[in-house]
Amino acid sequence: MKKVLVTGGLGFIGTNLIREYKNHGYEVIAVDNLSTGKPENRIEDVTYHELDITSEEFVDLVINEAPDLINHHAAQIDVQTSLKNPFFDAKVNILGTINVLEAIRGLEKRPRIIYASSAAVYGVPEYLGVDEKHKVNPLSFYGISKHTPEHYIEAFADLYNIDFTILRYSNVYGIGQDPKGEGGVVSILVDKFIHQQVFTVYGDGNQTRDFICVDDIVGANMRASEIPSNCIINIGTGVQTSLNNLISVFKEVSGKETEIRYSEARKGDIKHSYFNKQKAFDVLGWEPKVNLHEGIQKTFNYYKLNK
Repeated sequence: MKKVLVTGGLGFIGTNLIREYKNHGYEVIAVDNLSTGKPENRIEDVTYHELDITSEEFVDLVINEAPDLINHHAAQIDVQTSLKNPFFDAKVNILGTINVLEAIRGLEKRPRIIYASSAAVYGVPEYLGVDEKHKVNPLSFYGISKHTPEHYIEAFADLYNIDFTILRYSNVYGIGQDPKGEGGVVSILVDKFIHQQVFTVYGDGNQTRDFICVDDIVGANMRASEIPSNCIINIGTGVQTSLNNLISVFKEVSGKETEIRYSEARKGDIKHSYFNKQKAFDVLGWEPKVNLHEGIQKTFNYYKLNK
């Protein structure tokens, strides 16, 4: 039985990941400092530790447990928080990842690491779909703090013989995402449609993103858990969806109308973005299975029943 340690194990993606690791027979250890993770997300037969990834206690835990794999999802993920408090953002995302790597280095048999990165590292796309060769030019401190650990991971890998996979996610949505916390536009729309509240569109609604269901993110992580790659891989659908189209899907799956208001576009917002997913297929044999309509339907139905 392989042992995996998941950081951010009580968060949105972490919880979905742990459930799948259990389904695949892994022994799972989870770490979360409960800053955004939810205690009610605990899963049976998983050992949870309330620890911060920047702490010495975290390093001690890794040394004592000696996992085969660390799946690193603990992070500060809010762009606005990064702008208001760049020191905190850098401490969690950059120094936290260095601490994870130092813990790995302290083991004789060094575990592999999977690191969750972000489309935010690319900034404004120079071409579409964005592939892994695209220039990195983050617009926010968050984008910087997600990109910088990639360099540390690659350097640690070269210096200390550590296997790694860096997964850059497009816009993730799905069951477990909190519209009032870490939520993206999909989780906010779920909330607005269920409660029949006004949703504000900043700009004309023609801006596009690559929306990927968390089920597919989990699938990519499971492939990365079995296949050493030592590279950076984009994880997205390769499909460009406008915000107006996304709203139309919500109207269809919910059978409801909610008031949509259009407001002035926000300065610095990226107009269009979607990923080229070819490398994910070539390296991991992975491709998305959940189309947008199916994913939104599943997500909306879940929250409608559990509101």
